Amino acid sequence: MIYIAPSLLAADFANLESDVRRIADAGANYLHLDVMDGAFVPNISFGAPVIAALRPHSKLIFDVHLMINDPLRYIDDFVKAGADIITIHLESCQNVEKTLQYIRERDVRCALAISPATPVEQLLPYLSKIDMALIMTVVPGFGGQSLIPETLDKVRIVRRYADNMGLKLDIEVDGGLKAENVHLATEAGANVIVAGSAIFNSKRPREVMTAMRASAAEHPYRA
Repeated sequence: MIYIAPSLLAADFANLESDVRRIADAGANYLHLDVMDGAFVPNISFGAPVIAALRPHSKLIFDVHLMINDPLRYIDDFVKAGADIITIHLESCQNVEKTLQYIRERDVRCALAISPATPVEQLLPYLSKIDMALIMTVVPGFGGQSLIPETLDKVRIVRRYADNMGLKLDIEVDGGLKAENVHLATEAGANVIVAGSAIFNSKRPREVMTAMRASAAEHPYRA
């Protein structure tokens, strides 16, 4: 099954509650929440208080993507705020395994992300310890970028490795995805699609997500 996770970065921040409700009513599965600290990535976005404020108003799965240094310090804050999935970056942790274990012990799903410059081989040893791998298809920290095609090779490698190991693993892709190119990601083995402006900026988000799912169904992963 393909899950669609609209990214809150592209929402109308003056009307977050109504904008989130709009995309939920249009058929979104997850809400992707990019937390940026201005250090690990250049930009600053929002933190746990915004997520906590939205949580009572949405039944979507809150997919919290921590683009922050030393995320272990803040895991409890995001759990308390209502995260269902917490993604950390391999590049941002002093102790990746310890951080993943800490997340898992708090009964939320844990995920590990890598940026385009990080070799996929660094991710593979952790696949048995996570629920989802996030392959960044753009450089993290900025919205509105174009998908980097070479990053999809990493998706293929991770999917093959997970299948060979018998792992039930979600693979998420984030950056530059839209109805016109989502098939490239699903053919490679991704099943969780993050899309920001393509959905939030559309006057007809249901049509966009319907088109994305149709394209994904026509272009499934084949081992």
